[in-house]
Amino acid sequence: MYQLQVENMSCGHCVGAVTRAVQAVDAAAKVDIDLASKTVRIASACALAPLKSAIADAGYPVTSAA
Repeated sequence: MYQLQVENMSCGHCVGAVTRAVQAVDAAAKVDIDLASKTVRIASACALAPLKSAIADAGYPVTSAA
């Protein structure tokens, strides 16, 4: 389980875009997004780096990860 802080998310479209970006890397990933706190939780067997890159490439900078 990864927890990321992701900027520029403000609406349902953003949630969909981030979810699609993550699932393009790992189709089985479970994604939970809280817009208020700009938190993205990802349950994935994939390494963190490609997930972060996919989210950033979609236009949503990852500011921290745990």
